[in-house]
Amino acid sequence: QVRLVESGGGLVQAGGSLRLSCAASGIIFSISTMDWYRQVAGKQRELIATITSGSMTNYADSVKGRFTIFRDNAKNTVYLQMNSLKPEDTAVYYCNTRPLGNNYWGQGTQVTVSS
Repeated sequence: QVRLVESGGGLVQAGGSLRLSCAASGIIFSISTMDWYRQVAGKQRELIATITSGSMTNYADSVKGRFTIFRDNAKNTVYLQMNSLKPEDTAVYYCNTRPLGNNYWGQGTQVTVSS
């Protein structure tokens, strides 16, 4: 059974930092591409960061230069380091992976950035 568990969200002031974690189980993590998405209420879920099994990364323009995705295969965990946070980063952040075409999501973690 695949399980993704996000943590690390919270309330932070604009300009601050947070680090999100996503602990994975039930997959061969080291060969899995992992994604971070975010969703604002009433809007579509947005892909913001991707890391491949070889640690190649890609970012949405909205977070490029401020967010960093990285992974620790020994801990089966992917992280999202978020710096210089803005109020518009307020959203629920989700971890995602799609092994063999199946789509798995975590429960999400709320990030709120106050101005």
